[in-house]
Amino acid sequence: MIEVKHLTKRFGAITALDDISFQVDSGSIFGLVGSNGAGKSTFLRTAAGVYRPDAGSVLIDGGEPFENLSVKGNVCFISDYPYFPRAATLTDMEDLFSHTYPHWDKERFHYLCSCFPLDTKQRILNMSKGMQRQAAILCALGARPTHLLLDEIFDGLDPVMRQLLKRILSGEVSDRGMTVVIASHNLRELEDICDHVGLFHRGGVIFDRELDSLKLGISRVQAMFRPMPDRSAFDSFDLVTLRTQGSLVDFVARGTQEDILAKLSAMNPVFSELLPLTLEEVFISEMEAAGYDIDNILS
Repeated sequence: MIEVKHLTKRFGAITALDDISFQVDSGSIFGLVGSNGAGKSTFLRTAAGVYRPDAGSVLIDGGEPFENLSVKGNVCFISDYPYFPRAATLTDMEDLFSHTYPHWDKERFHYLCSCFPLDTKQRILNMSKGMQRQAAILCALGARPTHLLLDEIFDGLDPVMRQLLKRILSGEVSDRGMTVVIASHNLRELEDICDHVGLFHRGGVIFDRELDSLKLGISRVQAMFRPMPDRSAFDSFDLVTLRTQGSLVDFVARGTQEDILAKLSAMNPVFSELLPLTLEEVFISEMEAAGYDIDNILS
């Protein structure tokens, strides 16, 4: 379990994480989404023990990771730009990790090497971006961590490798109860694999929620009215966004589908339909509500 309690991290005058609190349950796959510079990478580095918090704490199974080898031995972090020694091969990394991580599994590592099309004798820095990311994944999974922290892990992977990675991660969670946190802008990939998601913006957490309940708790409505009611008629909805054009209205609202449909029916629309949102549409709607949208950016 990862417990985040009033966590704050600053870099000079910049507050990257501002008094955030949430929890990642053991054996879950938690997706971190948010705007650029929202603090996702800073959080992962703090959870991995790379950064010391300025206030509050992040606990991995009850222990603080910073300068704590007993915690770090159970945590693997793959950054958005994985680091490898200049001349290192996968064979060299196997030797390094086997002496660093207490639960290193040689058989598991070699099995995974057989799944990914990598030459274990080739210098990793001579590999493509996607292959370097695969090498980092092999090393991390060979360490058998209880907690795996991934930053933009799908970047550079081809569709086959992305599916392979999702299948392996799901198996590790199912078989060993490993906890996975993935920060990514690839919301389509997160939607496939995550069971919980947290939305970061400007160093804060707008929400953290189970993915299914999040998508069921917010819907998009398209309707036609003749005549068009006043804008105040929509105040009964818990609106995230609302747009009107002539006799058409398009809005996103929170609440159960039954409640939204009942309120909509009472307004006697000529036509209406309710659409469940994808994770990307939820993200865009919530960010618009937070003032981060195309119109504001371009204005």
